[in-house]
Amino acid sequence: MLPTSSLRALQVRVPRRITGRRFASHGSPQFNEPSGWLFGEKPPAPGQKRVKEEWENIWYVGMFGSMAMAAVLLYYKPDTSIQTWALREAKERMEARGEKYKYEPSS
Repeated sequence: MLPTSSLRALQVRVPRRITGRRFASHGSPQFNEPSGWLFGEKPPAPGQKRVKEEWENIWYVGMFGSMAMAAVLLYYKPDTSIQTWALREAKERMEARGEKYKYEPSS
């Protein structure tokens, strides 16, 4: 059998404080434990409606209102493509020279 001094050298030292020091974060991380319910809310009893929080209607109006406004603005956005400008410029120059810009086949 080995002497006790050599056995102590072989032992794994367990740290006294397993979590370690966290100087800048003010302790261990804190979070809400998962509850298993969607968004952490228990479903209401049968026959009862869910009570909305006060910020939810503001969020719905802001989110979907801004989406509708963006759709309207995109629909009425002016055409600023280079092809549209070039076609308009070519038509104006051809009219100024007295040429026809529409193709008419000769019979």
